[in-house]
Amino acid sequence: MTDRPDLSKLPFNRQPRSVFPARKIALMASVVAGLGAAVYGFSPSTLPADLFSSPAHAQVNNEVRKVERPVGFADIVERVKPSVISVKVNMKEKTAGNDDGDDSSSPFQPGSPMERFFRRFGGPDGVPGLKGGGRGRVVQGQGSGFFISADGFAVTNNHVVDGADKVEVTTDDGKTYTAKVIGTDQRTDLALIKVEGSSNFPFAKLADSKPRIGDWVLAVGNPFGLGGTVTAGIVSASGRDIGNGPYDDFIQIDAPVNKGNSGGPAFDTNGEVMGVNTAIYSPSGGSVGIAFSIPAGTVKSVVAQLKDKGSVSRGWIGVQIQPVTSDIADSLGMKKAEGALVAEPQANGPAAKAGIESGDVITSVNGESVKDARELARTIGGMAPGATVKLNVLHKGQDKVINLTLGQLPNTVEAKADVDQDSGKGASKGTDVPKLGMTVAPANSVAGAGKEGVVVTEVDPKSAAAERGFKEGDVILEVGGKSVATAGEVRDAINTARTDNKNSVLMRVKSGGQSRFVAVPIAKG
Repeated sequence: MTDRPDLSKLPFNRQPRSVFPARKIALMASVVAGLGAAVYGFSPSTLPADLFSSPAHAQVNNEVRKVERPVGFADIVERVKPSVISVKVNMKEKTAGNDDGDDSSSPFQPGSPMERFFRRFGGPDGVPGLKGGGRGRVVQGQGSGFFISADGFAVTNNHVVDGADKVEVTTDDGKTYTAKVIGTDQRTDLALIKVEGSSNFPFAKLADSKPRIGDWVLAVGNPFGLGGTVTAGIVSASGRDIGNGPYDDFIQIDAPVNKGNSGGPAFDTNGEVMGVNTAIYSPSGGSVGIAFSIPAGTVKSVVAQLKDKGSVSRGWIGVQIQPVTSDIADSLGMKKAEGALVAEPQANGPAAKAGIESGDVITSVNGESVKDARELARTIGGMAPGATVKLNVLHKGQDKVINLTLGQLPNTVEAKADVDQDSGKGASKGTDVPKLGMTVAPANSVAGAGKEGVVVTEVDPKSAAAERGFKEGDVILEVGGKSVATAGEVRDAINTARTDNKNSVLMRVKSGGQSRFVAVPIAKG
């Protein structure tokens, strides 16, 4: 059955039968009795014999009987459930708690966003709190997955199989098979495994279209190791960013998803996989009705590369970017807060070689508008290294077209701090910058601060600068698009912005080796 459910036959058209505990039954009985006394004013024994069997009442009963029962999901579930598998992994306790008391039970890299996200739930699926015990002990974890081809290729989450020494899957009919990890992608938390033992596995199809908010969704998986469990809900949001990285574009669903569901499919009413369930939001670790799924479009792209070469290659232009806020847009004279602001091009990267500079705003890629920094990262990351792209860039108030060839995104990008965190200490008191609430000193007068810009030596905690995140030791490189080396140049740039009737002035700031732009409001007069 592939047709969408008839909306006229949804469950709310028929009153479901409920089961209540004795306490609630007693309470309801007292309420009904009270209503009876209040409305009719006499006991049931004195009621007319036909009060509950009147023609009108009989007619209502007949009409209710004619209403068709609500359409459920049984036909869809019967068709898709055989494609879903339970995934069990064995691994040595190399990710377990260590002797110094540090709990590193998460399969993610220490300090990574996903590691912090899942740590809130007590650990990954089926492997919570692997503390204590001798090292080298074999532990087990559980998750879910689904076949995408008859020859045994299946999709699950990277965090389900990461670090596994042995992977086994159990199919819907109870058979167990050994699986091999073909490839994983940590950035999207996807993994491709191959199950041996048959060439006729039932498999699911990845959806071609994006779901709409409000569409029905069925989550099938292995919650808490129970196996083959189906829950239903709706798509409650899309394009969610959960802090995992620049490629976040999750579908949010309210179908109950719990530990062990990770890697399992979220089906639409056509029986196609709209997404792969990967995370939940929960203070307690159990479902509170907020779960996140990786969209089918992303799964297709990643799985194709994992199947072909066991890894994922992404396009790269080599820029550090940030969102364009309304304050930044005002500072740059932009009508809308759209696009991606280049905080700093990386040395010898494709963007730097093509002439892109700090302060440029990338507004479109190959003619397609860029909504924000995340969209730019996803768009470029979805392209193949070596491809040529056309970028529309706002450069110092002028539109500019730049063609460049994409590089390959490095597996790891390490940020090296050029400025000591304590560089502001021991510096001269500096010169006050009026209206902003901070003092600055030339960078070349502060040990370890470099030769460019001015160093922030003091920040008033109640000032506009403090509200925008300035702190002692930050280095201001540019103000209003002009390089600055003294407090006087900072003041001049602010006065120029004020003369141009700007509400804020844009500053390029380096903090801990990372550059960013900050729009600071300026007072009039």
